[in-house]
Amino acid sequence: MTDKFKSSQILILPEHMDQHDHDYNQVVITLTGQTQFEIEGAGDIVRAGQGCLVTADSRHAFSGVGENKILVLNIPVETAQDEAITDQPNDVIQRSQSLFSQSRYFHLDSEAQSLIRVLTNEMSAHPEDLLLSKACTDTLMCVLQRHFRAFGTERFRTRLNMDAIDQYIITHCNSKISVMQLAGLVFLGESQFHLLFKEQTGMTPHQYVLKKRLEMAKKLICDSPLSLIQIAENCGFSSQSSFTQAFSNLYNIPPARYRRNKL
Repeated sequence: MTDKFKSSQILILPEHMDQHDHDYNQVVITLTGQTQFEIEGAGDIVRAGQGCLVTADSRHAFSGVGENKILVLNIPVETAQDEAITDQPNDVIQRSQSLFSQSRYFHLDSEAQSLIRVLTNEMSAHPEDLLLSKACTDTLMCVLQRHFRAFGTERFRTRLNMDAIDQYIITHCNSKISVMQLAGLVFLGESQFHLLFKEQTGMTPHQYVLKKRLEMAKKLICDSPLSLIQIAENCGFSSQSSFTQAFSNLYNIPPARYRRNKL
């Protein structure tokens, strides 16, 4: 991941953790499988269709989780001197650099993922074509700029897209869900997302995810023959005891008794 002169690369990460930093910005998008990233101590699992922005000089660690494939875009840091000699308008340069105000994780919609698949197929077919690599990078940066504008701060000063957040929680209910992943759905930083989320819902993201897990568990207790330990696993709890405690705290009845009462 250190080939600075190639603007875009398709790589497979090994399962052992590696780390480095570099003097250019970077976009990493998981194409298949899962990868583990940690940027300045903030770690997360990055699944297919998700990615992260890594600002220049940020120390970051990374590894693959089983079979994986990632797209890496290397973006030079523009300086005032660069702007003076480039043919690009200043607003284009500033718009590109504004994406890297901070390192963050993000989630791409199906339309953007389809475009990325087309471009990466072309890159894979012509790996030595540096002009194609640069063109693909420029196109993908435009896509990211569009997404970050669409999900920018102004749009979400009043409302977050809870439908997208709820769907993500339901889809990934059986695994760990971090605030970073939820913030990435709406292209916001973690702290800003946390503040807006609590203002809108009256609870923290962690409390909200826990409530959604328990709502799904309650439905499974009523509508499925799964055992309580299977329900706990399917809803992302580390053990049946932690599930029982959380369920009892919310509904004032243990899940086993709740099931008996429903029979």
